[in-house]
Amino acid sequence: MSRISYIEDFSAWEKEFSFYVPISVRFSETDMYGHVNNVSPFIYFEEARIAYLNSLGVISKDMRQTEGVIVSDLQCNYLKEIYFGDDIRVYVKTASVGTTSFDIHYKVVREEEVVLTARGRLVYIDTEKKVPRKLSDEMKQKLLSDILHFDNVAANL
Repeated sequence: MSRISYIEDFSAWEKEFSFYVPISVRFSETDMYGHVNNVSPFIYFEEARIAYLNSLGVISKDMRQTEGVIVSDLQCNYLKEIYFGDDIRVYVKTASVGTTSFDIHYKVVREEEVVLTARGRLVYIDTEKKVPRKLSDEMKQKLLSDILHFDNVAANL
């Protein structure tokens, strides 16, 4: 496997995930050769990202109309083909937290084999002014809780 720029140690990186959503690949997500179209993983990332952020309490359906989280950058590395009918798990984790944005990583697994990796930057914004907004201490804590949880588990191994 060629080096992926945002992953320093692949085996350590892939052990840091705990949250995932299961997805069964639909026919409409494939191309004429029967494998997943190159845009479909971005739909999977969105589904997993929303579920992940909801599970942390960072976003909710009740978010005010004046704030939101937008994707400013999203990158995918295709490692293996995925086919119609495959059952995959899309894992998500917080990679880093800044002042107005945070990075998350994705790992897509089929039968214990990593088939896709991805990373993205999300920016917390004021939707009326269309400018970045500072993450609250509470939001940062919720995002960091995923990182801290893994660090505590790893320290106890």
